[in-house]
Amino acid sequence: MTAFILVSGMFTGGHVWEATAARLTAAGAEVHTVALTGTAGRTAAGVDLETHIADVLAVIDSVRATADGVGGDREIVLVGHDYGIHPAVGAADRRAEHLTRVVYLDSGMPQDGVPALAALPDQSLRAQLAEWAEVDAMEGELAAPARDEWSRWGSVEGLSGAALDRLTSLAAPQPLATLLQPLKLTGAGAAVPTTGVLCTSNGASIDMLQMVVGLGDPAMQALADPSVSFFELPTGHWPMLSCPAELAEVLRQAAAGEGRRLKPADAVGTPPHLEPFLLDLPDIPRERTGNIDLYVPELADGSGELPAVVVVHGGPVPAGVQPTPREWPSLMGYARYAAAEGVVGVTVDHRLHDVTDYPRAAADIAAAVELVRADPRVDADRVALWFFSGSGPITAEWLASPPSWLRCLAATYPILAPMPNWGLTGSRFHPAQAVAGAGSLPVVLTRVGLETPEIAATVEEFLGAAKECGAHVEVVDVPEGHHGFESLDRTDASREAVHRAVHAVLAHLKA
Repeated sequence: MTAFILVSGMFTGGHVWEATAARLTAAGAEVHTVALTGTAGRTAAGVDLETHIADVLAVIDSVRATADGVGGDREIVLVGHDYGIHPAVGAADRRAEHLTRVVYLDSGMPQDGVPALAALPDQSLRAQLAEWAEVDAMEGELAAPARDEWSRWGSVEGLSGAALDRLTSLAAPQPLATLLQPLKLTGAGAAVPTTGVLCTSNGASIDMLQMVVGLGDPAMQALADPSVSFFELPTGHWPMLSCPAELAEVLRQAAAGEGRRLKPADAVGTPPHLEPFLLDLPDIPRERTGNIDLYVPELADGSGELPAVVVVHGGPVPAGVQPTPREWPSLMGYARYAAAEGVVGVTVDHRLHDVTDYPRAAADIAAAVELVRADPRVDADRVALWFFSGSGPITAEWLASPPSWLRCLAATYPILAPMPNWGLTGSRFHPAQAVAGAGSLPVVLTRVGLETPEIAATVEEFLGAAKECGAHVEVVDVPEGHHGFESLDRTDASREAVHRAVHAVLAHLKA
């Protein structure tokens, strides 16, 4: 028999698991929900993360004692949702020999020495709590969300009005020390097989993880271990409320060791981002200055100032990835194409290593642009910025109040609104809100038909806002194209889309 031990996240308690637990029980499983001290009516002074780890350990030990008492055996699957993964992982580190699997349910990846605070989705609140920690606020509580505030903690996609009402009415404050106390791990829990269940409406997907693993970041290669599996649920952050039957089935499959496995970076051959550009272009040499590479047309020598296109890579890209994005073939390809057409092409490295890095990356890009404009071969009054993929939110910086020298803004398979689990709600990095200030700035947007639904929704939100305010947006469609189509889809339609997009941008520069 499989015994599932379910650990709930912030502000919630065992009540959130009722429907899922009923379905698991009906399928023959044993189910236990952990009542975390200091939440859902269990009040106590001095509650911290170690308190919650002890709560989980008590349930594990109880299940083991019952199994031994009747002479039977149980496979124990420990499930942690949201914050609940932190006490779950802490307990797994101390009872690894008794667990069959740990399931990370739309949660972060706890690390030794790192408090749960680091995984909070709301970045502004995270910074505020970090300040509180410096003045010893360990005995305080974080108030539970009001009904219209749950989206700060994750996507509410799929929740009915009644479910949201009940979630709010039963919510309890979160003891601050549970978020501020660093997690202590010995490493023993690493031996327990794991499963990640990703809620795609909250901004995560298996394909995204595979992309990150494919970049070669050593820290992410553990996700490609054969003992790690993944599932997706097309819903928001609370699947036990929005799709309990589907969640129960996924948990049963996870207990059986099923799920999708990721491929390690060294097993996929040439990763897509390092595939050659799909067009044959002149081998124009690069000139490296600071964090930018310039591709300068030969005719620029002594022929006056030329317009420039600055190509901005997406991300987040883990720090230390080699080669760095400004040397990736697809980005170099766009820059060289511009140079072949008589325009200075530029690629740039910026420090978007995590979703918390958007302010820093935006500053890097602004500094790079000024470096380009200061080059004596560049016409400082004729510059275009071209954003790709995860750099899309940074377009808001330029859309809100375009400078006169910005002649065109381009975006290719961009993310044009923060994902729900990024914690950027209310931030300045929201292009759909910023486009109202774009005025007459031309925007060239390359949209792929086979985009992930979550990213496609941000593009449609942006286009709707642009239409409403009368912004000048030209859409280049690639109906059969994937995210990163220049590397993945080497078709005539892809080549034609690149030609159209480049010519549209250069037309605005040369006008």
